[in-house]
Amino acid sequence: MENKELNTKRKKVYFISDIHLGVPDHKRSLEREKKLVRWLDYIKKDALEVFLMGDVFDFWFEYKTVVPKGYIRFLGKLAELVDAGIPVHLFRGNHDIWAFDYFKKEIGVELHRKPIIKEFYGKKFYLAHGDGLGPGDTGYKIMKKIFELKFNQWLFKWLHPDIGTRMGLYFSERSRIANVAATGFFSNNVPLEKEMLYIYSNEVLKEEKDINYFIYGHRHIVVNHELKPNSSLIILGDWITHFSYGVFDGEKFEVLKFDR
Repeated sequence: MENKELNTKRKKVYFISDIHLGVPDHKRSLEREKKLVRWLDYIKKDALEVFLMGDVFDFWFEYKTVVPKGYIRFLGKLAELVDAGIPVHLFRGNHDIWAFDYFKKEIGVELHRKPIIKEFYGKKFYLAHGDGLGPGDTGYKIMKKIFELKFNQWLFKWLHPDIGTRMGLYFSERSRIANVAATGFFSNNVPLEKEMLYIYSNEVLKEEKDINYFIYGHRHIVVNHELKPNSSLIILGDWITHFSYGVFDGEKFEVLKFDR
């Protein structure tokens, strides 16, 4: 009885990924944004920490004095959580790779690009968006390095914001993710043992043997799989077809669906 009462009082750690705000169009993106705000309201009462695990936006580029138009409900809710003393983390994914210092300066959100290790209630978490990790995907890995070059970011910044943003949204609206958002259908036929994040996590375990949870987004599939005793692979799904999120209450990790 005492353990049950203790667990109900514990704060929870929440994880969410791949919302891709902006696609397939303004109307449907706004519907997802409002649902996301409802989720943030829902978890605010017992959140110890919140992790946005990447690709929150389908396109994001910060100029020195300009950020993309829209998403005001979501950004305001993040500020509300931070102001209430709840740490919020944002991983830059492959779609919002060009987020720089706006979230930290204006909202107080911690920004991450590389994998990090965190500990909660004595359990170790390996956290990353997931893009570019594991074997294969050579073409994307080369493109990622090109996008991350400071010189290329500097060149893009010289485009007028209306031109740069229109370019980004043009390609977003014609992307595979936009099609998934429009149809609600996502196909993935890769066996788990061939998933790049499954292979990558097992490689990390050879060096970091005490990781209890590997948490990723990126792949748009829901996975909660034990790699070995006391070590699990979690892939969070998305907010296009699954509306799923992860939660750790100090004893167990669950991937749940938000349907409010």
